[in-house]
Amino acid sequence: MPVPLPRPPALLKGLVTVVLAAAFAAQAVAALLPHVPLLLAATAVSLATEGVLHRWQRGVLALFAKSHADITVRHVLRDLLLVVGLLRLGEQDRETVYTPLVAGLLAFYALHCAIQAVSVLVRRTRTLPVVTRNIDASALRLSPAPSALLRRPGHRLLVFGLPATAGLLAAATGDEPVHAAAGIALSLALSLTGLGALLFRLLPGRRPAGEQEVLDWFDAWLAAYRPTVGLYFSGGSSSAYQANMWLEPLARTDGRPVIVLRERFMVQKIAATDIPIVCLPKVSTLMRLEHSTLQALIHPSNSGKTSQVLRIPTIRHTFVNHGESDKLSSCNPYAKAYDEVWVAGPAARERYALAEVGVEDKDVVETGRPQLDGVLPRTGPPTGKYTTVLYAPTWEGWDGNPGNTSVIAAGENLVRALLADPGVRLLYKPHPLTGSVDPRAGAADLRVRELIRAANRERTGARPACGAELARCAQELDRLTRAGFRAGADTVERMMLQSAPEPGRAEAVRRATAAWEEAYWASLPEGEHQVITDVRPALYSCFNVADLLISDVSSVISDFLASEKPYAVANTSGLSEEDFRAAFPTVAAATVLTPDAAGIPALLETVRHPEKDELAAVRAELKLRLLGPADPPSQQRFNEAVRALCEKAREHRSRAAERLTAERPAAELPGQRTETAVPTAPR
Repeated sequence: MPVPLPRPPALLKGLVTVVLAAAFAAQAVAALLPHVPLLLAATAVSLATEGVLHRWQRGVLALFAKSHADITVRHVLRDLLLVVGLLRLGEQDRETVYTPLVAGLLAFYALHCAIQAVSVLVRRTRTLPVVTRNIDASALRLSPAPSALLRRPGHRLLVFGLPATAGLLAAATGDEPVHAAAGIALSLALSLTGLGALLFRLLPGRRPAGEQEVLDWFDAWLAAYRPTVGLYFSGGSSSAYQANMWLEPLARTDGRPVIVLRERFMVQKIAATDIPIVCLPKVSTLMRLEHSTLQALIHPSNSGKTSQVLRIPTIRHTFVNHGESDKLSSCNPYAKAYDEVWVAGPAARERYALAEVGVEDKDVVETGRPQLDGVLPRTGPPTGKYTTVLYAPTWEGWDGNPGNTSVIAAGENLVRALLADPGVRLLYKPHPLTGSVDPRAGAADLRVRELIRAANRERTGARPACGAELARCAQELDRLTRAGFRAGADTVERMMLQSAPEPGRAEAVRRATAAWEEAYWASLPEGEHQVITDVRPALYSCFNVADLLISDVSSVISDFLASEKPYAVANTSGLSEEDFRAAFPTVAAATVLTPDAAGIPALLETVRHPEKDELAAVRAELKLRLLGPADPPSQQRFNEAVRALCEKAREHRSRAAERLTAERPAAELPGQRTETAVPTAPR
């Protein structure tokens, strides 16, 4: 396997670091000589490099900070060298002339520290214990965030300190201290203005509600909204898709839904929805749900913070997973911590029984996969000039199993074989986490993309005249789903802007999404291959335009079975085909491909000529085992499971209340007051 070349950004980081170090060294030499042209040039290069770092190389800034060479140290050093140069340029009495200027610089840096301290206080007042979305939180005195310049010490020091640095440079050029004095005075004025703006936000009437006030408001909102069922989610920034796939089924339940998150950044990762969203970062705040009307929580994934919410006894918990496959993660022993485990069909029930991970059969409920209602069934062989093949490999996983993803061992071979067929249009949709664990997967993914780009350069075609319609649909969808935040908005400002949604917005988003997807596929040249990595189009939209799926052992193939279209699974596990099929029941109706992709031509033949497809009946049978019956619909079964789980929660609360009443002696029960007691004076 060829070794990938170093990425240009890494080379650029090293180059920028060397340039900055060389500029400081040149500035020091110029100050000591002294040499005015070199001093000017070195200072200008140093400032320009700082701008590049803050704009494009934030990672290098973090490395500097770890080395105790942060922006403050660098800026002080830069100005100090300018002062040394000025002192070295003239006579001995220059110290007296420039002493007030040095004092002004010291005052400027003192103000910089004061601004940073006040900025921290302002940020603390704006760090609320509850973050919301789709909820009217105007009672909390929410307000726009301070200017980003006042909250970012690096940017602030560069901007506010630029007049002082420029004044010192002008003084060195013309030997006029007045220029330095003017520059330092302007820097001081800017700093005082910024400090005043931040102090104004600390006034009692200008701060958002305090912690206890926010908690009281949250309790009142829970009492007024009276949620019954919720989606609980905690995870990293790239895992939001696991929660997003359950938004529509949750929204269509009969109860009063709510989404409970634990990480503040996740509030903006959740896709467009009208469901109220609450983020409760602290465990103590999370525990307030115990006394609410919330009866059931749905968990699409496991995380370290899941155990915290499972401690709430008044809520029933169910694990729905974010997809079902034959991988070990689909029957994780952690599932026994939940009250119930909801699965799609009988195959998952059997999987838990065979795994013997502590999940009892009575706690497994078959609900189907309500997300798949929009997957269209197969209508026959490809009708156009091209056969559309969707290659959607999974990621490498945490356990290092070589059979998890086909990208490393088979990806390039599969793509080359598909591109070699002139009648194939390839859709390549890699897993969002590809390369996050094994760098080889990330490198293979990049090579696959390059193969597709090269193939497209050789396959030219006229682009349909649908660009204007796609742009119109995108604009409408963005209008409905984007909150229009400015770059410097913080969580409080976002809460203020993402208040209660307008009635009917969710349905408008659904229609706009469908219109965008239709316009997107219509806007593509007929035979152009696609690399799909954005949120749109969604995976299920890709299902509907594909004639064939090639994937790995993952939930993708289970979901694709809803269409009953042909699919293939790449066997990179090292097992024989017989053992591979025995180990992974979801492969029963698949064509198994070897890493060399030798079976691609025969596979395409069966797709184009259904009479040669010997697995059609097997797919129909496997679909029933994996996804359950089509009648009643999955959403109906999901709703019934939600109602049943909520009923169990209500019964549990009723029994707990009865036990509490029975165990408390009658003498301890407070009686009704019949007269007003008059307090006696202390003796």
